[in-house]
Amino acid sequence: MSGKRDQILIIEPPTELSFKGPFTQAVTSSMKLRNPSDKHVCFKIKTTAPRRYCVKPNSGVIDPQAEIAVAVSLQPFDYDPQDKNKHKFMVQSMFAPQGDYNQEQLWKEADSNELMDSKLRCVFVMPAGQEQNNIQENKSEPAIEVKPAASQPEIAKSGDGEQMGAAVQEIKKLNENLSQLRQENLILKEETMRLKRIAAASEKPDSSSYSSTTVTTVGPGEGLSTLYIYAALAILIIGIIFGKFFL
Repeated sequence: MSGKRDQILIIEPPTELSFKGPFTQAVTSSMKLRNPSDKHVCFKIKTTAPRRYCVKPNSGVIDPQAEIAVAVSLQPFDYDPQDKNKHKFMVQSMFAPQGDYNQEQLWKEADSNELMDSKLRCVFVMPAGQEQNNIQENKSEPAIEVKPAASQPEIAKSGDGEQMGAAVQEIKKLNENLSQLRQENLILKEETMRLKRIAAASEKPDSSSYSSTTVTTVGPGEGLSTLYIYAALAILIIGIIFGKFFL
């Protein structure tokens, strides 16, 4: 089986198409195809990025010893240095058959061994200084510093500290209340002892009362004194109960 044929067309430029920026509008690069043979040659131009380029003409027939100019227009786009040299073009050609023929049908039915092709890469050229500025702009985008969120143990520690402080204050208040109750309990005990002494003194027998055979009635003052004694005893019992509870 015979190998692939060498390209019959002379292509200028032979290996690459240059496009000069900035690429804010369509940029056109030209290509020349020359047929040095004495036969008609059919050609067809393909690209790896058909949506980025407009090629006129993208196919046709070149007469013997003739040449044709091809305009390749790059559509506007946001330039990225990473994209350069990625796009490629391929110029395919084959000798035209004798007589009438349909080019579209001819390319569909063409034998791959009869096809000749050449590849060209695309080069994006930025004006002096602009490519470097573009790179620096991409690098100088401000980085957003993300501060780590407070960890769960730290949050728990903060909450525990607040609760501990509140507990300490509550304990202080309870101690103050307890001290006050103790003082009141002591006062109640002293008052009870005083009332007991008064009651004991009032119950001692009087010699004058025994010398008389008549019984004297209890006056209103002595009844109130007994009532005070019972009230004091009740207060004493209540005080002792509260004292045992809080102490």
